[in-house]
Amino acid sequence: MPRIDTFPTHQAGSLQYRAGHVFPFGASLLDGGVNFSVYSREATGCTLVLYHAGDEAPFAEIPFLPGFRIGDVYTMLVFGLNPESVEYGYRFNGPWRPEEGLLFDPERVLLDPYARSVSGRDIWRSPRNPACAFQHRGRIIPEDYDWDGEEIPDRPLTDLVIYEMHIRSFTAHPSSQVRHPGTFAGVLEKLPHLRELGINCVELMPVFAFDEMETFPKRINYWGYSTLGFFAPKAGYAASGHLGMEADELKHMVRTLHQNGIEVILDVVFNHTAEMDLEGPTISFRGVDNRTYYLLTPQGEYMNYSGCGNTMNCNHPVVRSMILDCLRYWVTAYHIDGFRFDLASILTRDESGQPMQSPPILEALALDPVLGRCKLIAEAWDAGGLYQVGSFPSWNRWSEWNGLFRDCVRRFVKGDADASPELIRRICGSPDLYGSRSPAASINFVTCHDGFTLYDLTAYNQKHNEANGEDNRDGTDWNLSWNCGWEGDTEDQDILALRIRQMKNMLTLLLVSRGTPMLLSGDEMARSQGGNNNAYCQDNPISWLNWEKLEEHRDLYDSLRTLLAFRAAHPVLRADHFDTDPNGTGYPELSFHGPVPWNLDWNTPTLTLALLWAEDHEKYGTESDAFLYILLNAHWETHDFTLPVVPAGFHWRLVLSSHDGNSLTENGPVRLFPRSSMILEARP
Repeated sequence: MPRIDTFPTHQAGSLQYRAGHVFPFGASLLDGGVNFSVYSREATGCTLVLYHAGDEAPFAEIPFLPGFRIGDVYTMLVFGLNPESVEYGYRFNGPWRPEEGLLFDPERVLLDPYARSVSGRDIWRSPRNPACAFQHRGRIIPEDYDWDGEEIPDRPLTDLVIYEMHIRSFTAHPSSQVRHPGTFAGVLEKLPHLRELGINCVELMPVFAFDEMETFPKRINYWGYSTLGFFAPKAGYAASGHLGMEADELKHMVRTLHQNGIEVILDVVFNHTAEMDLEGPTISFRGVDNRTYYLLTPQGEYMNYSGCGNTMNCNHPVVRSMILDCLRYWVTAYHIDGFRFDLASILTRDESGQPMQSPPILEALALDPVLGRCKLIAEAWDAGGLYQVGSFPSWNRWSEWNGLFRDCVRRFVKGDADASPELIRRICGSPDLYGSRSPAASINFVTCHDGFTLYDLTAYNQKHNEANGEDNRDGTDWNLSWNCGWEGDTEDQDILALRIRQMKNMLTLLLVSRGTPMLLSGDEMARSQGGNNNAYCQDNPISWLNWEKLEEHRDLYDSLRTLLAFRAAHPVLRADHFDTDPNGTGYPELSFHGPVPWNLDWNTPTLTLALLWAEDHEKYGTESDAFLYILLNAHWETHDFTLPVVPAGFHWRLVLSSHDGNSLTENGPVRLFPRSSMILEARP
């Protein structure tokens, strides 16, 4: 017998409906109908607006009756809908008093903040329809994907090698030769590349629904840091998006990556939305409950700590619940392994914009049971000047993009001797920043999507963002790069060889340091953006990976693959502690040296540095003890290094050298040519 709360009580045309269920928010298939639930504290009324997919005019508008509102939630169960072909939105009644931050407009149809699918951008860069006032509509998806017994890798954070990837950039270039370029499906066609390289985690730049055409024709929003809907995947990233199958395509990508031992982290943007400032579009949150979702001044204006016009009110209880609901949904419905939070310092701000010592949203995320196994990674700064690297509230759960690691490695490799005392701390896992936590708190990187690529760090002294249409004003001027003697492209073989050497040096430092390393997609093939350090609007070869570069720079690729295999083979490099005391080998677990072993003043600037890792086989469960010696010559002159004495029966062998001329002899010193590095290993 059907439950009594599944019987319709009202009718509108051919549709029957009744009061619905408060939870879950959004549109959910339930008991032969679709349950709609949406929050607004300050609205005086709400109407559900229903469309047949693709139609400009709705086929039904059903006001929520007074009895359909429970607290501040409007809820309705509608029967007889075809979930595969219906789209929906809401109208909200309420006061229009902008000076107080109240922006209700019953003439405007709004996107559900909890929509699991969003229409309007099903095909990448499809033209906007200016006649359609409500383009981004909610759609209903079944949660029936078969995960087929998939096992989540669940690796310790310091065992990860993160590969930051833009879904479209990865395969959009014709040289990728995939069947579905620029899509979730296209990523899987390049899965052998990731596996061969040694990647075990991909960090996807935003895949939440966004509108790449929001500022077209002036420019496009290529990166996607302008969220429309936090619960919906970007349909234009799916080969099947025009069929409404983007959720299943993304889930299939995640499942296949997991089956191949690769975790998936999402770059999430809760600091602002696509509605921008008061001159921006009203799409959802502004018209649903502006004073709940955004930080506002007493005059009703938007506080702007994001640099994008508005700032979400992340520590408001309702917004905090939405963020929790969102991440729980991505973990349960999409099996996501972790999240990187863009401009995460905004999440520490209260309703007046001031930083908090114990922000409720960060504590809730850190201690949430559903997110208990998730990696939580903060970009620990914001556009309002709040910089929290090393001090981001953590509850021993949060890790941070270590921007100080990035800057220090860049400075040392380009020849800044003053960087060496700090470099020692960064190699150790940054105990000065994370001593009360562990090296796992440090996400080490030299490059990311924001800034120069690895190649451009060696090819440009200045940014070259003219193609962005902002007269080269956008993007940072703090690049810490060196062009090796010539700005941009050159055919000078000595300069080109030096650039490759410098890239190898930076990768070596990244992968022999404690913490969790992150690579930028395409750096393994010396991808260049032509000196553009802010390619947020470039949907063209500036951003796309040219796969022909892989063969051109096979030596760089092979060096990185060797480095990744070396790191994977030595747990001492991945240990989750700062202990450098002597271990079972009789040597300190980590020690630093100059050209002469055991002879280094940690506080004296130098460009010639060596470090010795002593790996205790009993402590780390390896077959035998091992000694790893990393030699660094960032000087513009050649230097000889004497090797440290190792126990009888151990012999040094060459693992990797960034310069072909570097030599290893049985009895003599090791000669390092200018601006080069070398890795040696001694085993019995």
